[in-house]
Amino acid sequence: MLLRNQAPKIDSRPAITAQGFEHLSHTAIAVLRWLNANRVDYVLVGPVARAIRGDSHAAGPVAIVPAPYGRNFERLARAVSSAHARVRPDGGPGRAEGFAADTPPVRLTAEKLASAQRWTLRSGEHEFDIEGHPDGGSGGTSYQELLYEATRFRVAPEVSVEVAAPEDIEHYDHLRRTGTAPEIRVSRGVREPELP
Repeated sequence: MLLRNQAPKIDSRPAITAQGFEHLSHTAIAVLRWLNANRVDYVLVGPVARAIRGDSHAAGPVAIVPAPYGRNFERLARAVSSAHARVRPDGGPGRAEGFAADTPPVRLTAEKLASAQRWTLRSGEHEFDIEGHPDGGSGGTSYQELLYEATRFRVAPEVSVEVAAPEDIEHYDHLRRTGTAPEIRVSRGVREPELP
């Protein structure tokens, strides 16, 4: 088997973080480095995005919104397969110890990744979420909108990532907590003119 056809695996070696990002976990840096090595295009949302934007107390899995084109989904599916990732059954970080041996590795395809489903995955100690693409615009911002508002951060010498705007991070947090997109309602009251 040719080695060039194998997707890079998650490299757990410690990374030297850039100044200001020392609070990021080594597992988060490893997942970001792995996604970049697999040439996956994505925007970072979720707790690690919050941590990169300055919330040093934010903790949780790396959550991404992948670019919605076929070749990118194929790269991501191949990367997940090479990492032997398994579904976190409770969807929460590290709550079900020992489940990795009980569940088989997930078999993702580009078609599954293009769906609206959210994938909560784990490969060893590395946890990551893949946010689905909502049908009909019913749940999330489009990838292009996320990318337009995102800012690129270099969190380690070999790792730079597009991080969603704070409003978009909050949007996906709400979507993850409730299962529905936040809704903004504007109501206008009719004011009666004041009589002299």
